[in-house]
Amino acid sequence: MITLVGVGHVFDLRDRIRKVIVDRQPAVVGVELDPVRYQALLARTPKGPPVGIYAFIAYVQRRIAREYGTEVGGEMEAAAQAAQDVGATLAFIDLDSRVVLARLLNAMSFGEKVRFALSVFGGLFIGRKQVERELDKFDENQHAYFDELARHFPAVKRVLLDERNDHMARALRGLEAKHGSVLAVVGEGHVDGLRTLLSDRPLELIRLRDLRTAPATGNATATISFRS
Repeated sequence: MITLVGVGHVFDLRDRIRKVIVDRQPAVVGVELDPVRYQALLARTPKGPPVGIYAFIAYVQRRIAREYGTEVGGEMEAAAQAAQDVGATLAFIDLDSRVVLARLLNAMSFGEKVRFALSVFGGLFIGRKQVERELDKFDENQHAYFDELARHFPAVKRVLLDERNDHMARALRGLEAKHGSVLAVVGEGHVDGLRTLLSDRPLELIRLRDLRTAPATGNATATISFRS
C-alpha cells in the first residue's frame, strides 16, 4: 500500500502531517528530498543572498512562507520526526538536487532560461492573495496548468517534474515491495503524475486542499483512490 500526501512547501502543515503518519503507522515514510537537501534543511543554512536558480527559488519560497507564519520545509521536518516517533524508516526518494540542476541548465534553451529567470524574479512580488489564486487555478484544471507550463518551460516541466516523478515512482515501488506500507510526502504538483505512474498499485491520496482545510487535531479528510 502506498499513500501519497500532497503538500505545499510554504504552508504550515506540521501538525496535520504528523497526524496522518501517526494514524497510518507506515513502515516507511518517504520524503521529496535527497540527503544533501535534508541536511541543509535541518541546518537552515541558506541565510545569505541567493546565488543560482535553486537558491533564488528557495529565497522566494522562504519569503512567501513567512506570510503564512511558517518556514519552508516544515512539513518535511515534521514527516521525518513522525517517522522516528512511529518507528518507520525514513527514505529520501528524490533525485540529487545537484544532478537535477545540472540537467536543467543543460536542457534549457537560452530563451527558456531568460523566461524562467524572469518568472522566478517575479515571485519576489507575489503576495498571499496571488498564491491562493494560483492554487485555485491549479485545483480547477491541473492538466491545463501543466500544459501551459510545458508550452512556456518545456525543459522545466520535463526535468523538474516528469523525470523526478519517474525516479520517485521507481523508489516507491521498491520500498513497497521491500517493506509493505509506504507513505510519501511530496509536493502537490507531483501527486497526479505519481498516481498515473503507480496506477497498478493500491493507492491512497491525501491532497493539499484537504490537509489545509482539515483541523490539525481532527481527522484529515482524504481523497482516496484504490487500484488493484
